[in-house]
Amino acid sequence: MKVFQQPTVNLLPTGTPGVGKTTLGKELAQRTGLTYVNIGDLAQEGQLFDGYDEEYQCPILDEDRVVDELDEKMSEGGVIVDYHGCDLFPERWFDIVFVLRTDNTQLYTRLEARGYTGKKLQDNVQCEIFQTIYEEAMEAYSKEIVHQLPSNTPEDMEHNLEQIVQWTEQWMKDHN
Repeated sequence: MKVFQQPTVNLLPTGTPGVGKTTLGKELAQRTGLTYVNIGDLAQEGQLFDGYDEEYQCPILDEDRVVDELDEKMSEGGVIVDYHGCDLFPERWFDIVFVLRTDNTQLYTRLEARGYTGKKLQDNVQCEIFQTIYEEAMEAYSKEIVHQLPSNTPEDMEHNLEQIVQWTEQWMKDHN
């Protein structure tokens, strides 16, 4: 007898560094049983880098190797991918994309607390002001699956979690 695996959803919470992707992604995994993958951690573990950016003081992600590393897991489904960019991933990977948005004054404070300074701090706040990640998501994915969510307060986080869990449950019902 052949056993068919039920389809399961793939989610991409994305946004500027400091908007709450990791907190949201880890908590979502707890509540839904989906697998949480942080691209930074994955790259670190597999040394999926292509040099070092002196200006931003961080390794440069080897995007092709990251996609190769994740492709099988993504086709199986049931994955939450946490990354501050989104246009490197194949469109077929995701059923829904959530772009988290944070007030730039709050974001500045959060990034400063992480030790961001100078150009790195300014560029990330400007990225949020200019909706760079949202525009990237709208260009990379079908507009119907891209949603913006406010991520300023613990109440926002809880509301977002409840909404996404509800959406995930509905998706599973509709596709099984």
